[in-house]
Formats: sequence, C-alpha cells, structure tokens
Amino acid sequence: MTQYKQDIQTAASLCAQNGDSWNAINPESVARMRAQNRFKTGLDIAKYTAGIMRADMAAYDADSSQYTQSLGCWHGFIGQQKMISIKKHFGTTKKSYLYLSGWMVAALRSEFGPLPDQSMHEKTSVAALIEELYTFLRQADARVLGGLFRELDSARAAGDNVKEKDIQNQIDNFETHVVPIVADIDAGFGNAEATYLMAKQMIEAGACCIQIENQVSDEKQCGHQDGKVTVPHEDFLAKVRAIRYAFLELGVDDGVIVARTDSLGAGLTKQIAVSNEPGDLGDQYNSFLDVEEVTPETMMNGDVIINRNGKLVRPKRLPSNLFQFRSGTGEDRCVLDCITSLQNGADMIWIETEKPHIGQIGGMVNRVREAVPNAKLVYNNSPSFNWTLNFRQQVFDAWSEEGKDVSAYDRAKLMSVDYDATELAVVADEKIRTFQADSSRDAGIFHHLITLPTYHTAALSTDNLAKEYFGEQGMLGYVLGVQRKEIREGIACVKHQNMSGSDMGDDHKEYFAGEAALKAGGADNTMNQFS
Repeated sequence: MTQYKQDIQTAASLCAQNGDSWNAINPESVARMRAQNRFKTGLDIAKYTAGIMRADMAAYDADSSQYTQSLGCWHGFIGQQKMISIKKHFGTTKKSYLYLSGWMVAALRSEFGPLPDQSMHEKTSVAALIEELYTFLRQADARVLGGLFRELDSARAAGDNVKEKDIQNQIDNFETHVVPIVADIDAGFGNAEATYLMAKQMIEAGACCIQIENQVSDEKQCGHQDGKVTVPHEDFLAKVRAIRYAFLELGVDDGVIVARTDSLGAGLTKQIAVSNEPGDLGDQYNSFLDVEEVTPETMMNGDVIINRNGKLVRPKRLPSNLFQFRSGTGEDRCVLDCITSLQNGADMIWIETEKPHIGQIGGMVNRVREAVPNAKLVYNNSPSFNWTLNFRQQVFDAWSEEGKDVSAYDRAKLMSVDYDATELAVVADEKIRTFQADSSRDAGIFHHLITLPTYHTAALSTDNLAKEYFGEQGMLGYVLGVQRKEIREGIACVKHQNMSGSDMGDDHKEYFAGEAALKAGGADNTMNQFS
C-alpha cells in the first residue's frame, strides 16, 4: 500500500473513532495535506539530505563521473526556482544541491546593509537563510502535489481510469524538491563554542553539510582577496570537532563536514603554534614561518624566539602583529591542512585556489591521496575567476610549449572580443565546458559549486530590463525580454499567483468551508490568460 493510501485509511479510522462530530473531515484531504508537508522539522530535512549526500559520495568513490553540482542562493525563492527548473529540464533533482554562500549573506542579507565577506554579518542570518530555503522548497512540493491532486479529481470526474491511474502513480512516486544544502559557516564566527552553537542552529534549520575555513575569525577575508590569516591546525580541528558534536547531539549521525583551506593564498598567521616535540603538528605549522637566526646579542625587545633544530630563530613579525610565512610554501601548507583535516574528522576538503587549473588542483589532491586515498574535494567554480581569460591563457601556454604558432595572439589581451571567433577561443571554451567532468576525474572533485551565480544573474537581468523599459522600448522591453520568454519557455512563474500559493489556499478553503469557500481562482482571475 502506498503512503498516500495508507494516510487515507489512517485518517478515515481516526475520523470514525471521533464519531459524527468529525463527519465533515475528508480523510483524503488529510492525506493530501500530509503529503504536502512531508518534512515536519529542519532536523527531518538534515537527516534525510545527509543520507542523500552520503550515498552520492559513495557513488563518486565508485565512479568519478558521478560528481555533484550546486549553485549559490541568497533567497528562498532563488533556491526554489533552481530546483523547479532542474526538475523541468532533467526530470530529477539527483546530484543537484544548493549552496549557501557566506559572501552572499554578507552582501545581501545583513541588517547593516551590503557588507564585504569578512564575517561582519549577523550570525543568525545564516541559519535563517537555510530555514527560508527549505520553506520555499517545501512549498514547491506542496504546489506541484496540489496540481496533481486537482488533476486526479478531474480524471475521476471524467471517468478516465487510465489518467487517474497515471496521476496516482505520479503522486505515489513524487520526487521532492528538498535537496542537500552545503552551508558556509565562514571561520566559525568566534571560538569553538561559538562554532558549535552556530552549527547547531544551522543543523536545526536543515543543514546536513557545513563548510568551515581555517582563517582567523576576526581577521576573516573572502577566499579570493588578499590579507588572509590562517590559524594553527589544533585551533581549526577544535572547530571541526565542535561541528561534529553538534551533528551528533542533534541525531544527524552522518552529517557532512567540509574543511576548507585558504593557505594557498594566505601568507600570514596570527599565532605561533604550540609544539611539544619536533615533528608534531605544531612544529610542522611553525616550520613554514619566515624566520631569521638570532643570538642573545641580536635579540630585540619584544622578540618572539623559537628553537628550530637547535638554533634560535626569530619569526618575522609585521607591524600588524601578524607573522609571515615563507614565500612559496602555500601548496605545501594546503596539502598538510587537507591531510590533517581528513585524518581528524572532516569528510571532504575545499582548496581555495586563485585560478581554475586542473593541473594545479590535481597535483595537490594526488599528494593528499598518498595519505588519504579516498580524499574528495568540494570546489568553488568561482565568479572571482575570469574564466574566459584564464582558459585562453592556458591554451596559449600549452600551444606555445607544443611549438604551435601563437603569433596571431597577444597573451595579455586574450579577453578581447576580437579573439572570440578564433580557434584558440573555441578550444578554450570547450575546456571550460568539460572542466567539471575533467577535474572530477583527474583532480578528485566530488562537488562543484558556483558561489555567487544568482547575484550576477540578478544584476545582469535587471540591467537588461532597466535599459529596455526605461528606454525607447517601454513596456515592450518587459514583454519581449521577460513575459513572452516565460510563456514560450514554460516558466511556471508566469503564473505568479499560483507560484505564491494562491491555488493551495483555495484547496484549503474548500477543505475548511466546503461549498461556502470564497476562492480566488475563479473565471475572473487574470492568471487564466496564461492557461
């Protein structure tokens, strides 16, 4: 028996037990409302989506072509429309997630107004966005199921048994829009206790996967900006453990932790790591410091002195009171970060790079996999990269090494529109197209995400609409650029009243008031123009 039919029977039995006073309660309406509200709490969602993500990780381990993807969302509606679009175009949400970007929370969701990605926004705004995203995804489920219930009623009224059976099958096998969210907790917004408390709030809102970075909380910078400051490994691992404890306390035993290293672009540290013996983790961290040998005679007031292989050395300290790493050590520090995190509770790693280069990423992953064979990456396909220029330059460099004539190209100006139709540009675009598949196979990337795509799409579409609507096109600018495209391309939002829940409200009015219900979806509703 399907869950839908079982819920009808359960409700019917309950109504019978309560006698005549419940005669107006329709058991099938109860079953429909239950189907439209499958997930009762955020923890229900976190447990469900953690299982999905774990299964996807296992599938990737068996076959690296089975990578996953997501797009960053800054509003529940954006996340909802993404999943509706994926189901429309591909018939399933499998291997498609959402990404919650701390950058977009700071830039678009803070009560302070637009902020840089420096953890200055309100802590609670992150969990609030997770809850909002899942509210909209659950509403997408309810809306689509509500449409199927209407079709079921119509088929029954018409005596069309074949269609009734087909619609019932769609209801019984309905695939939810609720998918995993990879949620950005920045550097934890404070100490390990603060990280734990914030992680709990995020998990209770529905997060099954939390990503944390190894920067100093109060010095945090966007991963693609300068001035990043990392913390010693033990400080970072305490926060990783804090997140694991939060998952376990709340019963999400298979919650996923992504440990991000910013060491490739971070040349500074705020602390000298504690070291108890040569070669321990603290000593390894300190070994990357830029130091100069000193003697008691050359020591200065306020110096920090450490013993390195029996010699006294002074780490170079900047006027900011930060210590400097040796130039060129970023990759080695990244590899050590990744191995250490994976061996101490993290499930996956994230290496923040300065460019999308498979050789660079793969080289580091291969080194990590010498210690952790099944190491997997979450990778930021960032809008901070100039993808066109990067890949054209990569092709240019490869051709030069092969001895191919590149005299027709100026490497410094490859972004120019003059090159758009050239062979080099075509080859570069193909490499961009296959980047995710190629890097998942050759560089261990399990999950590809774009952090800020909907920030950019909103800006681009708004610019196009403003240019046309406030220009000579007037209203035609909206009709041609928006509404007609919505109609032609089957965008559900063209019926915006339906998308906002108007039809579901009508269903409930009918459940509650029967024939006396005053419904909005009658003949005079202008949404009928889009039927």
